[in-house]
Amino acid sequence: MKVLVGLSGGIDSCVSAYLLKQAGHDVTGVTMLIWKKDSPYPAPVSANSCYSPAEAEDKEEIAEFCRKLGIEYRVLDCSDIYESTVLENFRFEYMHGRTPNPCVWCNAKIKFGALVDFAKASGIDFDYFATGHYAKIIYNKDSNRYELHKAADAKKDQSYFLYRLTQEQLARTLFPLGDLKKSEVRKIDVKMGFHREDMDESQDFYGGDYSDLLGVEDKVGDIVNSEGKVLGHHNGFWHYTIGQRKGLGIAAPRPLYVIALDSVKNQVVVGYDEETHQTQVNVKNVNYVSRTDFEEDKIYTVKIRSASNGDAAHVIKTEDGFVVKFLSYVKAATCGQSAVVYDNDVLIAGGIIDC
Repeated sequence: MKVLVGLSGGIDSCVSAYLLKQAGHDVTGVTMLIWKKDSPYPAPVSANSCYSPAEAEDKEEIAEFCRKLGIEYRVLDCSDIYESTVLENFRFEYMHGRTPNPCVWCNAKIKFGALVDFAKASGIDFDYFATGHYAKIIYNKDSNRYELHKAADAKKDQSYFLYRLTQEQLARTLFPLGDLKKSEVRKIDVKMGFHREDMDESQDFYGGDYSDLLGVEDKVGDIVNSEGKVLGHHNGFWHYTIGQRKGLGIAAPRPLYVIALDSVKNQVVVGYDEETHQTQVNVKNVNYVSRTDFEEDKIYTVKIRSASNGDAAHVIKTEDGFVVKFLSYVKAATCGQSAVVYDNDVLIAGGIIDC
C-alpha cells in the first residue's frame, strides 16, 4: 500500500513510519506547518509545543530522518486554515466563557482533514494516512462501520482526542502503534537510533499562558459566590477555568473553586467543593463514531476530561445531542470540553459539554 505518514519528529510518528516501511509499504512522510512567520500571536515561552516557530528547525531533523529511512518527505503549509479554524475557535470559545480543547479540533479539521486534502491536491499519491496516535480502528462487518477503539496501552490511549473523526476519515487511516505499549515503541526507537534515549516528549498545544492567544486587554471584574455576593476582583474571566482552585486570592473557611464564568458580566463565580458536583451533563455538537445510538439501560463509561478514567453513566440520545446521567457525581464538568462515551474499549460517540 501507499501510505502517507504524518511526521512531527517525535518518537511515535517516527516509529510509525519505520514500522510501515518494514512491513513493505510505499511510505511518504509529511509534516504540516501551522506557525505563520507573521503570526499575530506571541511565540510561546516553551518551544516544546505544537504551535511554535520551532517547527522550522524540526522539519530539518525530520528530513534527515526520512533520508536515513529511505522515504520521500514533503512539507505542507496548513498555517492559514489552522489559524482560521483552530485558533479562531479557541478564541471564540474562551471569550464566551467556555474552555475548548484545541487538540480535538486540530485532529478532525486539520491533521486528518486539511492536511490529507492538501496532500492529495499537491499530487502525492497514497491510499492511507497514518499517524503515531495510540488508538485502534476496527471494521465491524455486522454494523458496516469503522469502530474506534482504545489502544493496547491504556496509559497512552489517545482515542479521546480522535472522537470527531468521521467514517470517511477512519476508513483511510492507520494507527501502527495501536497494539503496542509505549515501552515497546521506545525500545524500537532506541535500537534504531532515531532519538536520544532520554528525549523529552511532552508537547502541549501552546507553551505559555493561553490568554496570550486571545489578544484582549485585561479588564477588572468581580469574583462572586453563587448568590451573587462580591468576594473579590479579577483581571478578566478568561484567565480562569471551571474547577480552578489556586490563584483566586480569596480568604474563605474552606477552599473555593471556580464553578462558572459569566462572559457578559465579566464575572467569575466561585463555590465550595460540593458546588462543583454534577450528576448530569447535556452534550451537543455530537459525532457518532462506532455506533449511532445508545442502548437503553446500558451502563457506559463517559470521560469528561482526557486524563480521567471515566465514570459510569446512562446515556440518552436527544434531538440535538445526548444527555449523560452519571451513577454518582462528577466534579467540574466544564463547558466547551468534550464528553466521550465508551462501551468498554469501544468509543461510541462524543460531543461538547453544553451549559
